[in-house]
Amino acid sequence: MKTIGLIGGITPQSTILYYQILNDLANKEFGGNHSCKTIIHSLDFGEISSLQSQDDWDALDEIMKGAGKSLEKAGADLIIICANTMHLSIDAVRGVVSIPIIHIAEATAYKIKEQQINEVALLGTKYTMEKDFFKDILLSNGIKVIIPDFKQREKIHDVIYSELSKGIMNSASKQIYSQIIDKLIGNGAKGVILGCTEIPLLIQQGDVSVPVFDTTTIHANAAFNSTLK
Repeated sequence: MKTIGLIGGITPQSTILYYQILNDLANKEFGGNHSCKTIIHSLDFGEISSLQSQDDWDALDEIMKGAGKSLEKAGADLIIICANTMHLSIDAVRGVVSIPIIHIAEATAYKIKEQQINEVALLGTKYTMEKDFFKDILLSNGIKVIIPDFKQREKIHDVIYSELSKGIMNSASKQIYSQIIDKLIGNGAKGVILGCTEIPLLIQQGDVSVPVFDTTTIHANAAFNSTLK
């Protein structure tokens, strides 16, 4: 079994989900008492979120590069960044390591194309919804992207940082997310990307009338499957 390096802590909640999914996959694949070989480099989300709010992506790149180099030195065979937003630093990390890094948006685009869907809604942090790093990969795969309006984006972002990142699941916030998703479906979305690794804590397939693409699960599966090749 190859060893997966996780750049985690961004947030701890999503890192826990990744760890659980990867171990469940290994046990299903190999049986018995088997679990997944992982190395976790856990960052301080307080530092990360502060630098994000300051728009200091140069400093964030340096932190992420350090994490990537640490994982490679520790023996990881491949790396995953356990957060959608911090894929903004993936090129910086790729520039300092020699092992593969599985991109969350590329894995998600593959799953969307499998279902022959060509128009999706994207929910996530304001960085994921407003910047191009995720949307461009979808567009390059022939997938049109719909994002919420400004006020909706602000609410989605606030819930992620003030609630979900702390493991708080609020029924009122779930209702707001569901209302936003319903409007996006009404605007033509044929699928919904949960483009923040914490959103699956709040929204699941049973809450939505169109296919849901849980980027956390998709990303973890893509990484695990790559260890079997």
